[in-house]
Formats: sequence, structure tokens, C-alpha cells
Amino acid sequence: MSDKLFRLIAAYQQYDWGKVGSSSAVAKYAVHSDPSIKIDEAKPYAELWMGTHLKAPSCNADSKELLNDIIAKHPEETLGKDIIAKFHATNELPFLFKVLSIEKVLSIQAHPDKALGKILHAQDPKNYPDANHKPEMAIAVTDFEGFCGFKPLDEIADELKRIPEFRAIVGDETADHFISNIKLDVATGSPDDTANRKLLQAVFSKVMNAPEDQIVSNARALLQRAHNSPQDFNKADLPDLIIRLNKQFPDDIGLFCGCLLLNHCRLNAGEGIFLRAKDPHAYISGDIIECMAASDNVVRAGFTPKFKDVKNLVEMLTYNYGSVDDQKMVAEKFPRASGNGESALYNPPIEEFAVLETTFKSSTGKRHFEGVDGPSVIITTKGNGKISTDGVQLDAEAGFVFFVAANTPVDLETTDKDFTTYRAFVEPN
Repeated sequence: MSDKLFRLIAAYQQYDWGKVGSSSAVAKYAVHSDPSIKIDEAKPYAELWMGTHLKAPSCNADSKELLNDIIAKHPEETLGKDIIAKFHATNELPFLFKVLSIEKVLSIQAHPDKALGKILHAQDPKNYPDANHKPEMAIAVTDFEGFCGFKPLDEIADELKRIPEFRAIVGDETADHFISNIKLDVATGSPDDTANRKLLQAVFSKVMNAPEDQIVSNARALLQRAHNSPQDFNKADLPDLIIRLNKQFPDDIGLFCGCLLLNHCRLNAGEGIFLRAKDPHAYISGDIIECMAASDNVVRAGFTPKFKDVKNLVEMLTYNYGSVDDQKMVAEKFPRASGNGESALYNPPIEEFAVLETTFKSSTGKRHFEGVDGPSVIITTKGNGKISTDGVQLDAEAGFVFFVAANTPVDLETTDKDFTTYRAFVEPN
């Protein structure tokens, strides 16, 4: 294989929740990378997929050959022997890298782990298109808001006391049992923690299995409460959140299983969260870099016209509970980079990927990266610069995406202080 570094054209996806036309970072990146694309200002541009997932694979920008086919011809040079051995992959990346531009709330969802992914795919391949798990990480490119994980249990208990519509959906018996029996400040994995999770599951199950007419009537009353009595809520931003999301999905179950049960999370640009398999979440607004195991399996709960798999969802969740801060990623240093600029490593506790953000403080400077023991995909999100390795130098502009083969050192050179890149990579250890 001659090229260890080459530019990719990434495929984009148009889902209803995406930002519309040129307001979408996805659309801007796609058209800047491939000028033959014409943006339709009336349509949403939701996701840019960078990788080998067969639903929307990337291709070499010059030859138009699919990245999957390039890897299949040169698996050891592109992936590295250790990645092939570890992931049994000879024509695909273990991760899928994305940009998301979010105008409307995505469905409240969770993703199966590997064991459940295999079962769901075998039982229902139409709704579960592969057998993999899908832990994922989001890094905010612009200010971002979403739902992530169940709130602390004392907050949920407080809401059951304050909000009659929530209590009506859950039922007096389940609500009182939850309020009376939860135990705070318990050790994770202890018998008390296990009991807490069962109590939370009972509340969530009541919400998810409530009859449609009960959801609609209580959602309308909840909306009135948000307008007329915002002081009834235990968080100042909840009434506005309920009003906004009800405009997007009127009378939806998501007002209960999202706004009242899940943490409302805000990230500033550059902050990240990690979402484990089987933890509920949803994105509400903003632009993010997202990386995940290479899967498209989704089990949905609310804010969606799509298939909701309530039985599997209620059974599969971990029922982890706690604050947003528990899920935020703390960036680490990356010792294999040197020179100008700064690199922040987001390294979640899973095998398939890590993400490296690189920024520069001035309009000149070069940063050198030693080769990593696996393949990488790099996207420029802002500014201009160059990317180079042995005798190959390529322009790196906003929306340009690159493949870097295993064990290939690269240099990033800035020509503009805004030059920002994100690099998804995998290593065997």
C-alpha cells in the first residue's frame, strides 16, 4: 500500500431532527469536502458518518474506492496485526466516528451490550441491524444539551411529591414504595444499590407502560403547570425544557421518561460525556463529535415516531443513577505528541476507541504525533492547516476527513489559530 495517509469523503445522513440546510455543521462539512454536493436549504442534515459501517461507508476522496475495500486489500498495513487479532476485523474499523448537528430532540434511547445485541439481532434483524454493542462518547463542538442517565434518586422522589401528573402516571402505590424505600449514599454494587435499582426500574416501567390516554391527559396538565406554576419544579430549567420539547413532540411520553427521570445535561464546547451500553440518553440541541463501537442498534423510549421496544428497554437498562458530573469525561494528556499546540485525550473505559482533540493558540506552529498501534480517522472542525507524513502533505480545512494507517507518524501544521482537529483511533491495549 503506497498511501498511509489519504483524504476521505464521508457520507451524510438526513434525519428529521437534524439542523436544516446551511445552518448544519454536517451540511457545511459535507459540501466543503465534496463541492459536487448541493445543499438543499429546506432539508435537515443530521449526521456525518466517518468509517466503514456498511450503511454509509466513507471512500477515498481521489480514487472513490470504499475504505472497506482499501482495508480488505491491505489489512495488516491499514489496521495493524494486533487490531486484526483483537477484533477479528479484516475490512472494517472497530469504531464509527460521527458529527451530529441537532435541531430537535433525538429519541430517548439506549443501546444493547454485546450479549443482548446478538439476541436482538437474531430475533429482529429489521429493527436491530447488527449484533454489536454501542457504547458511545459525545464531545461538544458548540454548546450542547441532552439527557444522560437517571437523575439522583432523591431528586426523582422529590418530583413524585411535587408533580401530581408524574405521580398519576407512576401510581400512588409505586410512588410511595419508591419514596419510602430508596437509600442514599450507598456503595455501587451493594445490596442497597441493587434494591435502589429495582425501585427505579418499577417507576420507569410504570411510565413506559402507561396507557396512551393517560400520558396525553397528564402531559397537557404538566405543560399547564410548566407555564403557570414553574416554582412547583425542583430545577429552574425544567419548565422551559418541558415547554420547548412539547412543541417538538406534543403530549409525548418523553416529557415523563426524559424531562422528569433523566438528567438534563449541558456541555460547553470541548466538554465530553461517555454513555455506556444500556444507559438511557438523548441529544436535545447543538453540534457534537460522537464516537461509538461500529453499530447502529437503538432501543427507543420517547420523542420518536419510530418503533419503541418497551419490553426490552425496561428489562435491559442498568438503572445507574447519579449526577451529570459522574458521566462527564475528564480529558487526559497525550504524551505521544510534541511541538506547538495542545492535545486532549478522551479515553473512555472501553476497547474500541479513544478520541484526541488538538488545538493551536497561534496561527503558526507544528505538532508531531508518533504512530499509534491501530487505524485513525481525523476530521478538521475549524480553521485551516496541513497534515503530513513521509512525503505526503494534504490541506486540512473545515470538514476535511483523513484516514491514517496503523503505526504512521503524522504532523499537524496550523496556518490559522482556530485550527482544530478530532482524531478517533483504536489500539490493542
